Amino acid sequence: MHFLKTLWTRAGDLAEATPAERNRYVDFLRAASILVVIFGHWLVAAPFLGEHGQLVPGHMLEIAPWTQWLTLIVQVMPIFFLVGGYANAVAWESAQERETPYGEWLAARFRRLIGPVIPVLLVWIGIALGALGFGFSAESVGVLSQAALVPTWFLAVYVMVGVLVPWTHAAWKRFGFLSFAGLVAGAALVDLVAFRNDLMGLRYLNYGFVWLAIHQLGYAWRDGRFRRRLLWASAGAAALAVLVKFGPYPLAMVGVPGSDISNTSSPTLALLALGVAQSGIVLRLEGVARRLLDHPPVWTGTVLLNGMIMSLYLWHMTVMIAAYALLFIAPGSVLALVPDSALWWQTRPLFMLFFLALLMAAVPLVSRFERSAKTIETISGRRGVAGASMVCVGLALISELGVAGAGGFRIAPTLLPLIGTGIAGFGPFARLGSSGG
Repeated sequence: MHFLKTLWTRAGDLAEATPAERNRYVDFLRAASILVVIFGHWLVAAPFLGEHGQLVPGHMLEIAPWTQWLTLIVQVMPIFFLVGGYANAVAWESAQERETPYGEWLAARFRRLIGPVIPVLLVWIGIALGALGFGFSAESVGVLSQAALVPTWFLAVYVMVGVLVPWTHAAWKRFGFLSFAGLVAGAALVDLVAFRNDLMGLRYLNYGFVWLAIHQLGYAWRDGRFRRRLLWASAGAAALAVLVKFGPYPLAMVGVPGSDISNTSSPTLALLALGVAQSGIVLRLEGVARRLLDHPPVWTGTVLLNGMIMSLYLWHMTVMIAAYALLFIAPGSVLALVPDSALWWQTRPLFMLFFLALLMAAVPLVSRFERSAKTIETISGRRGVAGASMVCVGLALISELGVAGAGGFRIAPTLLPLIGTGIAGFGPFARLGSSGG
């Protein structure tokens, strides 16, 4: 409690010092979206005890298909990229005014995003090596580590979106909404060709087209050009309804075990339509929200959450796995409850509070890494891009496969993020980047 009181006091001081021109709604959307993601992940996880007392992994979207409608609300990753576009525009325009080199700008953005990833990755490397040493199967270790580290997929994509900011921002300034339309057309073409010709590998291109398109809308918001917001929301919702009704796209806006097609891996035109609808809705509420954020307690809470946002996001799945492990070994385990039963739903608030208590207990230990990552020097743009690329490839593989698998410990994917941060001038291998420029 003392730690949280200290954080609240510090957040209050920062809240009072907030410049008048800052758009507080950007920070609010970021914090609110993180909470939705965390509680959404906790809710869809539904492990239970099988007939012989074994723990059976369960996924609510598979067990109870009716819950797939909820993903239209809890799939809020498009809002992150909308907010990212706004924030990146502010940061890049400020860097240009100060004549800050691209490498220095990129290093600052990169450090804040990736620095907090290293501790959770090192923890799971240690868990994996220890478990394998004690004879646990590599497949089991891989499943657990993949579940814990799946949030890193977002960073793998978001960092590369950040790397491209000078070019995407220039495209917005020159072409305006045509830069958005071009990316939408690219996403539609990829889906059309991929689904018609069964070229599922081609769909990976939409990690760029879909998320960059939403990111461009963040630029439009920043420049005050995202008008007629209800029209945007309606158009996005109508497009989504048509695509799900008549296209190959499933209703669920997140991956569902056993489903042939996922709207997120890789992102689809349907997910882009959802992002457009969400952008219109949340921006339509901007005026009301900004007036609410003028109240000191509301703004202080927003500042507090943003100060630990990466810690909450990166550790919430690890905490959930630890919590389920404790519940599994507890006598008379509540995991005997049947998922989707009335009693199962009635106990969900208690589960959420338990997970939240454990997560907040972990925050004092892990949030320091969110504030302490430092670069050892100013890096060149080429080094920054090289380091970011290595980190992104490694995180993408880990989020998809975990740190272990049928072949044992996955050395290359786990080393890539560590070496990439070293090239970028911080992290465990920071000295790797100390000799070049």
